[in-house]
Amino acid sequence: MQHPRDFKNGDHRLNPDFTDNIAANAPRPAAVLVPIIAYDEPAVLLTQRSKHLSTHAGQVAFPGGRIDPGDESPLAAALREADEEIGLPARYATPLGYLDSYLSGTGFRIVPVVALIEPGFTLRINPSEVDEVFEVPLSFLMARENHARHSGIWKGVERHFYAMPFEKRNIWGATAGMIRNLYEKLYE
Repeated sequence: MQHPRDFKNGDHRLNPDFTDNIAANAPRPAAVLVPIIAYDEPAVLLTQRSKHLSTHAGQVAFPGGRIDPGDESPLAAALREADEEIGLPARYATPLGYLDSYLSGTGFRIVPVVALIEPGFTLRINPSEVDEVFEVPLSFLMARENHARHSGIWKGVERHFYAMPFEKRNIWGATAGMIRNLYEKLYE
């Protein structure tokens, strides 16, 4: 098993003392789709998770989830999850590549799969997993001034994370961390 120090991205980047906590538990493999809609002004599709879920309830997230044994790759898992959660047909997605894996403090090694999404799709939201789907201009997410660093208490310890408030929503935590990863790949 790789140690968190071997990973470029994850909750441990802003919380170096958290590395041993992440290393103590074998991270479970997961994949998310980073869907960039190919409008004249590109936008990123995000979900507001159902408030009834046992984990990450009500949070803003990319479509995605655990990599199942039957999934051939992180790409297959991300496309399957996007179809299950929001009904995004894989035929509208052109994969562009992978971002660095992201280690979450909640025990996942997440592979972000960036894909260009052709407009014209119709979504079918699964209400047991997702309350809402919304779009954020890619230009907003790629503007460094929108990458705020915040902190909060988690399990009795102060933890730091990125947050990107947008309209009435707060994009934060692992999702904001992966967006920051995309920004760094493109601009740094």
